[in-house]
Amino acid sequence: MERLIILDFGSQYTQLIARRIRELHVFCEIHPYTHASNLVLSDDIRGVVLSGSPCSVRDENSPNPDLSHILGQVPVLGVCYGAQLLAQQGGGEVLPATIREYGRARLTSLDGSSPLLTDMHTDSQVWMSHGDTIKVLPAGYNIIASTPEVDVAAFKIEGQETYGIQFHPEVTHSTEGKQLLYNFVVNICQCAQSWTPDHFVDSAVEALQNTIGPDDQVILGLSGGVDSSVAALLLHRAIGPRLHGIFVDNGLLRQDEFATVLKAYEGLGLNVTGVNAAPEFYAALAGISDPEGKRKAIGRTFIEVFDREAQKVQGARWLAQGTIYPDVIESVSVHGSSVTIKSHHNVGGLPEKMNLKIVEPLRMLFKDEVREVGAALELPAEILNRHPFPGPGLGIRILGDITPEKVDLLQRADGVFINLLKQHGLYEHVWQAGAMLLPVQSVGVMGDERTYERVVALRAVTSVDGMTADWAHLPYDFLAEVSNKIINQVRGINRVVYDISSKPPATIEWE
Repeated sequence: MERLIILDFGSQYTQLIARRIRELHVFCEIHPYTHASNLVLSDDIRGVVLSGSPCSVRDENSPNPDLSHILGQVPVLGVCYGAQLLAQQGGGEVLPATIREYGRARLTSLDGSSPLLTDMHTDSQVWMSHGDTIKVLPAGYNIIASTPEVDVAAFKIEGQETYGIQFHPEVTHSTEGKQLLYNFVVNICQCAQSWTPDHFVDSAVEALQNTIGPDDQVILGLSGGVDSSVAALLLHRAIGPRLHGIFVDNGLLRQDEFATVLKAYEGLGLNVTGVNAAPEFYAALAGISDPEGKRKAIGRTFIEVFDREAQKVQGARWLAQGTIYPDVIESVSVHGSSVTIKSHHNVGGLPEKMNLKIVEPLRMLFKDEVREVGAALELPAEILNRHPFPGPGLGIRILGDITPEKVDLLQRADGVFINLLKQHGLYEHVWQAGAMLLPVQSVGVMGDERTYERVVALRAVTSVDGMTADWAHLPYDFLAEVSNKIINQVRGINRVVYDISSKPPATIEWE
């Protein structure tokens, strides 16, 4: 299968580059720049992209991998830091920009004969984000585009299909960025654009059949979400009834979710066992307020419950997980060892006592790609269009310690919010939504009585894959209705607020 490799130097835009390339139906992988020296250019690798970086190439400890075995062998596109690195390694000069250039700029000159810039136009808007600039290009490096402030906005190395650009084509603010990426991926790298959902299904099923032994039984933790459900359908297509689904009620699910999810799986032909383990999770979480501590307690208890259920499946050799690509990327830093932002419940090893090997059929897909594969597998709409829901569930939407009473309170408030989204036709226009129970109380008045009760924050975002997100601009009348119903119907809550933070700098979940 043809693919492109992105060497990641730590840019916030690296995953967006990957998304844009995959939108062209070409598979690509993100590797830390530290893997550059070990990169073997097999026949299926059609090109390499060098990402941006928060670092400066002038810094003593900035990323500076040896690229000599890559340049001239396959097409290369250096983006921002990647372009500056190419220039510096070639003997050019990179200096601090006289005017730090961030935001929109215009290409005032453009070499229309360059394969990279085919069908692009002079005065095209591009998005800049850099504090350094290329002052002197090495011999054999030719300028192919400029802006009023940046002479070297784009260049090509003579005798090889190596290009550098000082702007970011992957962001929507670069109005012809998609065209530039198409030129590089399709015209220069000559990719066939054959990576489609149907192609992924066929190749994934074949890979699973070649990996899992003919008599091996596979266990999969189901949650009712898109990721685990699509993984289940792929595995079921590959190995049939040898897949055993386990759905654990950790007491932190949404209102009535345990029964609803089990019913939804009935028509899919999946062998699913439901396990009510809420008391065990509440006991493990007792007195824990730290977010990471809660995640670890939930993960540890889940493994214990899962291990107990797994022992009941004779011949179990594999544990399947719905790990997706953002989970994988967030768990590995560009510098090698991971800097943990938050623990992912479905990434990493299992206790040795389980003696199960891991299979992750979705680990190279972004969330929207998982949905596309689910559609190809004819996953029912009520599961396919379900909002993402965190593995630790309401445990990280209740700020502070967890009690059954708090869970019940949040379940009812969240239920009002989600049901009204669906009733007003807003649910499918929002990427993810939920309510957060805050560790504060506020004064209120109900009737003639003074109240001192809890506060919930509503969170709704729009996104493509969850890596970036904007707060959803829900109608004021709708928000007023949600607030009114929560306060009137959920005794114990007297104030509702709406979160208008985007990601970044905030995250989608509060913990």
